[in-house]
Amino acid sequence: MNKNRYLLYLLLCGLMLYYALPRISIGIHGPEGLFASAWLLFALFVIAGNLSAFLYTPKKQKLAGARGERIPKKSQGTSV
Repeated sequence: MNKNRYLLYLLLCGLMLYYALPRISIGIHGPEGLFASAWLLFALFVIAGNLSAFLYTPKKQKLAGARGERIPKKSQGTSV
């Protein structure tokens, strides 16, 4: 379920960038150019964070049987 959420956030951020990029002008000096640069920087942070979370989310463990019991790990100690 988490991977779907990260993919949705990536798509929404891409949609916002698609809508905003033609309307933003970075070359303007002053507060408008600073705002545009900061907005693009934050958008890139959002994309990088969600992409890394999407790619590096650990997989779920396999379940044993139909009852949903987890597979027990082998003990590292000596057996008596």
